[in-house]
Amino acid sequence: MLSVDVEKQLGDFALQAAFEAAGGATALFGASGAGKTSLINMIAGLLTPDRGRIVLDGETLFDRAARIDVPAWRRRVGCVFQEGRLLGGHAADAKAFAAVVDLLDIGRLLERRPGKLSGGERQRVAVGRALLMQPRLLLLDEPLASLDAVRKADILPYLERLRDAARVPIIYVSHNPLEVRRIATRVVMLANGKVTAVGGADLLDAVPVDMLA
Repeated sequence: MLSVDVEKQLGDFALQAAFEAAGGATALFGASGAGKTSLINMIAGLLTPDRGRIVLDGETLFDRAARIDVPAWRRRVGCVFQEGRLLGGHAADAKAFAAVVDLLDIGRLLERRPGKLSGGERQRVAVGRALLMQPRLLLLDEPLASLDAVRKADILPYLERLRDAARVPIIYVSHNPLEVRRIATRVVMLANGKVTAVGGADLLDAVPVDMLA
């Protein structure tokens, strides 16, 4: 279980968000600039909140009042960004390695140089590397944003498999409602730095048509 209740002032932008996430995939959904990436950076330990508290599996990762701020490398939170760089924790054993390789079907990709991989293949390898760190939580920050429609279609089934089989809670950041409908079991909607709604995928029914691209 992840519990987040944080505040952060970023120039003229004020982020004030609170939500909880358990198993499955929780989507942080909203337009660009809503505060989604800043929020997961705080969960990962890459950005320090001004106030608030972050708790994962009963462990307090951040508490301003109690002066607790666990370093990013000790949080055991895996984070995959748009361009495939990642943040993780402890290395996995051989059995876990084999399971991750099979889950994401990346065995044939491991011997290739990064420049020989497509965008979708790079993201699958990045997700695999993050899982091999044995995280307690996996953060995916717009992992498909840099991919064209064909590459997105290639990788979405692997993300669905990851959600169903990996047993690692996922926070999935996206401004694309079509992706969120495929991936998310729960949706946290953000606008202008605030949580506006929490619920199922039916929340996306009210999303304006111009956001469906």
